[in-house]
Amino acid sequence: MGETIERFPLFPLGMVLLPREVVPLHIFEDRYKQLIDECLEAESEFGVLWMGEAGLHEVGCTAEITQLLDRMEDGRMNILIQGGRPFRLARRIDDMPYPAGDVEVLDEEVADEGESGVTARQGYADLVERVTDSRPSERDLAELDSYGMAATIALELEAKQELLELRSEPARLDRLTSLLAEARERYAISERAAGLARTNGHLRN
Repeated sequence: MGETIERFPLFPLGMVLLPREVVPLHIFEDRYKQLIDECLEAESEFGVLWMGEAGLHEVGCTAEITQLLDRMEDGRMNILIQGGRPFRLARRIDDMPYPAGDVEVLDEEVADEGESGVTARQGYADLVERVTDSRPSERDLAELDSYGMAATIALELEAKQELLELRSEPARLDRLTSLLAEARERYAISERAAGLARTNGHLRN
């Protein structure tokens, strides 16, 4: 069982945050302005949970505020956050001015990534090269794990949540390989559609 953090501040959002992923947030609700102010003062983390159509997901990711970009006169803020560790919400706390709960940091199952890493990084490099015309170097690829690759791709929220909940790197790499193949196919379809649009819908002889 992983570390338990009691009365941990929580920020339900319509997004999934992955470890090491960096995203901007605009803070405008009073309760979340207070949450962020307290985290800034204490240099502490809070938790991001995906609030989807089916409700609040129990597995989320801790978030560190890496930069306060600007603060407006009415207290609204623009910040940058970076994902930290996956956790599971064990119990909600209702006596705080913002959402909070007792959370359990999820342990990682130690396993050798084996060929899963080679296949996933190859698929990632193929996608990046197709989209940007520039292929990542072998050194850059070697520094990326499953979360690092997934954080740079526009994945569906369900797919990101699935990766967040998987507890071993080989399992995430295998799932990411499938997601990368789907992304390459979608991009190929969009390229064909764009080419057809340029011909006004008519194929050339």
